Amino acid sequence: MNNQWSLQGEYLESCSCKDSCPCLFLGPPTEASCAALVGWHIDCGQFDNTSLNGLNVVVALHSPGHMAEGDWKVVVYVDERADERQREALGGIFGGKFGGHPALLASFIGEVLGMEFLPIHYDAGQGVRGFSVGQVGIAQIKAIEGQGANAVQILNHPFAVSPGQPLTVAKSDSLKHDAYGLSFEFNDRMAFYSPFNYSSAA
Repeated sequence: MNNQWSLQGEYLESCSCKDSCPCLFLGPPTEASCAALVGWHIDCGQFDNTSLNGLNVVVALHSPGHMAEGDWKVVVYVDERADERQREALGGIFGGKFGGHPALLASFIGEVLGMEFLPIHYDAGQGVRGFSVGQVGIAQIKAIEGQGANAVQILNHPFAVSPGQPLTVAKSDSLKHDAYGLSFEFNDRMAFYSPFNYSSAA
């Protein structure tokens, strides 16, 4: 595994947990199982000599119980704008082939239901974030207002998609996915967003 790569950008996740998300603290999900969309928007990315700037990856997942116990079923979506080399790089990184933190996340996957290249649109505004994935998935979330009208944030939680970064707490306006037998629809459930910084060396 000699490939050198790095990714920086922002990720969001929107899930089926109500009111709080025990999964962040190694507890069981509030609804016994967990369904979620997790998306990454890459502001700056490189795989060897291949630029990954501006591309997106989204994973739809279902965890049958405690998320840290794994056995997730997932569908992986890669931005259709990616060329062949970029698709290989992103599929390998988020599939765990090239190490780094994505390899740890991939270790919880029990079954990949499908992988598809679709138009993925990412939106970011003041306290709002969103991904749309072709006609099969959407996550629109809004930050919870805390003291002094500031964002509510979580630091150093043990089950982290983006280690070392402050996690902004949000609620979903809309969360939907319907493809590969993985179908769910929720609103007013837990959501989060955060910067991320991954590399082959970490």
